[in-house]
Amino acid sequence: MTAYQPPAVYDAVVLAGGSARRLGGADKPGVRVGGRPLLDRVLAACAGARTTVVVADPRPVPRAVTWAREDPPGAGPLAALDAGLRHTTAEHVVVLSADLPFLAGTAVRGLLAALPGSDADGVLCTDADGRDQPLVAAYRARALRRGLAALAAGHGGLTGLPLRRLTAGLRLARIADPVASFDCDTWDDIATARARIREHGHVLDEWISTVKDELGIDLDVDTGVLLDLARDAAHGVARPAAPLTTFLVGYAAGRAGGDPRAVAEAARKATALALRWAEEEEETAGTADTPSGTTGTDGAASHGAASGATAPDAAPDAAPGIRPDAG
Repeated sequence: MTAYQPPAVYDAVVLAGGSARRLGGADKPGVRVGGRPLLDRVLAACAGARTTVVVADPRPVPRAVTWAREDPPGAGPLAALDAGLRHTTAEHVVVLSADLPFLAGTAVRGLLAALPGSDADGVLCTDADGRDQPLVAAYRARALRRGLAALAAGHGGLTGLPLRRLTAGLRLARIADPVASFDCDTWDDIATARARIREHGHVLDEWISTVKDELGIDLDVDTGVLLDLARDAAHGVARPAAPLTTFLVGYAAGRAGGDPRAVAEAARKATALALRWAEEEEETAGTADTPSGTTGTDGAASHGAASGATAPDAAPDAAPGIRPDAG
């Protein structure tokens, strides 16, 4: 069975101009979760779009986007969607809200991959309660334009019309994804999102993803290899060696081309070096612990044995460093 691939070309429309009444009118797209504004997190998830249109007043964002605004501002989601679509040309368009802290590129690609293999007008996510989330979805652009035009003609415009007026007339497929569809409508939602990314099972992935976006790095990193390297450097050399060594590995990998293979090779070399340091430490400690009167590696007896000096009242297993409980 042939698996459908996501369209090679798609556009994205991000709706970021709502009033956020349930947040007391706060600037919701600018609220930070995991150190990044919610809008920036959503833009990272749809970074593969040929054109990304953000329907809101312009603000600093980490990558190039097209800004649009519904007329009049605050006219509602359908008017905002229509304003955004006017700047797109791709056959498929991803439509997203700007308050999705856990939306990832994998979820966006999953929506797009499901669209060509169906006769649906769109594929949307459903949340933990099974409710449709039409602002976490991929659509056929022509179906959206056709539906918006019909609504505008029938109501004298799109101002104030709810989004369900559009989706009710579309054939929609669904993907259950309570994580990608989790949105932040209230401060309790924000608190939940902030707590979740710090959970033990998520914090490293979230942190690495955030740092890569902050630094403009698009690189798949084997965090396990780097964590093992940091451990070996800390144990085999000194604790401060861990962060310094991983920095140097990154620098060396960058000079070597910066791809995952370069990172892996630099990490391998540094790990081997740290292990050699640890082996030397163990060998030195073993030599220092060799008790008086024993034979060294060169077969010569120690000074005490050669001189004939003995300690008749000491049991052979009583030498420090020999008994398991020796101090």
